[in-house]
Parts: sequence; C-alpha cells; structure tokens
Amino acid sequence: MDSSAAIPPSRKAFAPSAIALAALLLAGCAVGPDYVRRQMDVPVAYKETGGPWKTAAPQTIDASHPWWDAYGDSTLGALIVQANAANQNIRVAEAQYRQAQAITAAARANFFPSVGLNAGASRAQTNSTGTVKLGTTDTLGLAASWEPDIWGAVRRSVEADNASAQASADDLAGARLSIQTTLAQDYLQIRVIDLERDLYASTTAAYAKALELTQHQYAAGTVLRSDVALAESQLKTAQAQAVDLDAQRAQLEHAIAVLTGQAPASFSLARLETPAQPPTAETLSSSAALRVQLQVTPAGLPSELLERRPDIAGAERRVQAANANIGVQKAAYFPQIVLSASGGFSAASLATLFNTPSRVWSLGAALAQTVFDGGLRKAHTDQAVAAYDASVAQYKQTVLGGFQQVEDNLSTLRVLDNESALQADAVRAAQLAERLALSQYRAGTATYLSVVTAQTLSLTNQRTAAQVLGRQLAASVSLIAATGGGWNASDASASANTTASAAASATANTSATVAAAQKTSGN
Repeated sequence: MDSSAAIPPSRKAFAPSAIALAALLLAGCAVGPDYVRRQMDVPVAYKETGGPWKTAAPQTIDASHPWWDAYGDSTLGALIVQANAANQNIRVAEAQYRQAQAITAAARANFFPSVGLNAGASRAQTNSTGTVKLGTTDTLGLAASWEPDIWGAVRRSVEADNASAQASADDLAGARLSIQTTLAQDYLQIRVIDLERDLYASTTAAYAKALELTQHQYAAGTVLRSDVALAESQLKTAQAQAVDLDAQRAQLEHAIAVLTGQAPASFSLARLETPAQPPTAETLSSSAALRVQLQVTPAGLPSELLERRPDIAGAERRVQAANANIGVQKAAYFPQIVLSASGGFSAASLATLFNTPSRVWSLGAALAQTVFDGGLRKAHTDQAVAAYDASVAQYKQTVLGGFQQVEDNLSTLRVLDNESALQADAVRAAQLAERLALSQYRAGTATYLSVVTAQTLSLTNQRTAAQVLGRQLAASVSLIAATGGGWNASDASASANTTASAAASATANTSATVAAAQKTSGN
C-alpha cells in the first residue's frame, strides 16, 4: 500500500516549500556591502614619455622573472638568489604570510559544527524520604553544536581573512623585491667604486711620473721648488681620495653581507678584472651596454601599475578586508541560532552501559538576540566603516605614490642620459687640455700651475662621469622596483599557494647556496 496516500494533498504541496524555505534560511544572505574595487583616476600615459627606455609588456611574478639578468652579471644573480633564501626580513614576511593563512583556516572552520566526546564516572549518595542510597553512574556520549551562518557573519569573516592573507602574500613579494633592489643597487655602486679606483690608480701613476719630471727639472735648475711641491701635493691628494673609496666600498660590502644573511666578517666581494689601460671618456660615461640595460627596464602603462606593484595590490586587498569587516559587524544586529544534539549511554554500572535501556539522546535549538547593548554594536559598525575609509585613502595614496616614483625615475633617467653625453664631451676636452698642458710644460712655455689645473679638471670630470654612471644604474634599478620588478597581481594567488613550501625548501638549501655565492664572489 502506498504510504503517500495517507498524506493530505495540502501537506504534499507544503513539504517541498518547507524544504526550500529551510534551505534558504540556512543558506542565508551575507549582510554588509559587497566589495567593489575603488576607481582611480589613472592617466593614459606617463608624463615622461621620452628617454633611454622602451615600453615593456607585463612580466610574470619576480620569483620566475629574474629582472637582474638584464645587467649581465652572474655574481649579482648569485647574490640575489642567496638573499632570497637567507635574508631574515624575507623570512619574517614569509612567516607572517603563513600566520595569515592559518587565521583564514581558523575562520573557515566556523562553517562546520563542533563535535565533542565525553566520558565520565560519578558516585553519589542521595536521601529521599529518609531512604539513603549510594550509587555509581557511568556515562559515554557525543555532543555536537552548530550555528548556521544565516546572516553571513562567518562568510564575511572568511572573506576578510582571505583578503588579509592575500595582502600578506603581497607584502612578502614586496619584501623580496625591496631586498633584491637594495642589494642590486649596493652591488652596482661597488662596481662603480671599482671603476673609480681604476681611475685613481691610473691617475696617481700619471701624477707620480709628473712629480718625477718636476724633480728632474728642479735638479737641473730649470724649475722652481714650488713646482715640485705642487706635484707632490697633487699626488698625495689623489692617493687620499683613493683611500676614501676603500671606506665606501667596505660599507657597501658589509650591507650586502647582511642582505644575504651573513655576518660582514665572513663575506668579501672580489674586484672585477679590468683592462690595464686608463679609463677613457667612453668607459666612464653611458656605454652602449648600459643603454641596452636601460632599454629593457619595464615602464608599461600607468593602468598596469595597479597590478604590477605588490604594495598597491596589498593596499587594495586590505580595502577588501575592511569592507568585509563591515558585514561582520552588521551581522551582530541579527539573532543567533544554535542547533545542538547529543547522544550516548548512561548506566549505573559498566556492565549495563551499552544496553539498549541505557541509551540517551537529545536535540535542541536556541535563539538568542541582543535587545540592548548601550550602542556597542553601532560603535563597532562605525569603527569598521571608519577603518574602511582609512584603507581606501591609504590605497589611493599608495597608488599616487607609485605614480610619483615611476615619474621620478623616468625623469632621472632622461636627465642623466643627456648629462652623461655632455659629461663624456667634458672628459674628452679635459683630457686633451691635460695632454697639451704637459707638452707645453716640457717645452718650457707653460708653468706647472697650468698643468696642475688641467690635471685636476681632468680627474674631476672623469670621476663625475663615473658617478653619473652610478646614478644611472641606481635609477634603472629604482625604476624596476617602482614598476614591480616584473611582479603581477594576477599571478599572486597561484604563487601564494606554493610560497610556504618553497620557502622551506630554500631554507633547507641555504648552506649550499651561501657556499656557491661566496665562491662566485671570490670569498
């Protein structure tokens, strides 16, 4: 016999509706505003549109895009790989990212019921109507409780924590990029100092020959003692300036040691092998190789900057987290529903604990609603809204700061490119004046003061050319950092899932990496 025949038609029609209503009630809706990305007034192009660079397409995340290869220096690459594995600031950021992931997992656990196991034994004496009883009770059971996420408080909390975890991943990428660019700038400045040291080596050798010439002429009685004094003073001054370069190089070397996770005492960076001949105007100014390096610097479009800088991506995700927190606070205005269930066994002895009469169970539901809290919920909501407004302002400020940094470095590169060309002309002219002054002095048609003046001017111009080269290299690295170093926010989610395991693997291989980098750097 069909059991459904006993059910009235009205109840048959009501049953699906009741099930649908219950499902809708349990699914609920997340209160609070849905996140919408804030619009920014992004220019269509950078103001600095001309210079020694070209527009580059967005690259992949920096972990798989070694931007430092553009400088063609294997030692620099080995040091950056070592810093990625051993730098303590990167490890701090990586640990903070894993902490944020754990917080998200903890928030997601609230979607599920909690289940507990309880077991106990008690012995009690009772007195009922003068009858004294002494007995033992053994219990064993399971208890579960669940609060359905009807108003979306858990969903908003998970949304906020997930956005915070993504922002932490962006912070990790930003920390890594900051360490990489700082190390690259320090390393390139060391190479510029090595170039200046070569300049001083050739200059002091020339000054020593000039001093020897004046000494011979003074001994022959053709020049005054003051010429010898001038030549000696000029030589000692150049030697003192060369010593000062050693101090600058040592400080940069110490900085690189710390960036790569080493004590300064255990790290040294060998000098590059350089030609024996004196530096020329071409080697001291913007060379053809340097121009190629500047050309591959990624500039891109202003709109791409929103996706290519980890600090901007992180600020935008913190806006999303703050927006979700508004929903968490608004959910407090609605009642809480808690479903509970328990089941198990309770008996006077262990022998009868699992008998059928010893089974116990219960089902229950509780509804709780705060009626008066003195404005606490409103205050928390206002606090969440204010935090959201602050995060929006911080996001916009970060974007504007990013645009400024790109424009600053594009402008610097453009100006330095012109300055480098002019400085190369100045070096050639000063070197010609130095040679002519020495020839005239040997011929007796000029005083040694004119020689000293020409030599000082030549040295000054050559050192200025080397310093312009250093500024160009530093600005090119800064532009790479300002445009994200090839990092892209669209790849961050996929990369973030492997960050923890990659960091653990990198930590395990730190010793081998350190040894390889030290061998490469000549330690």
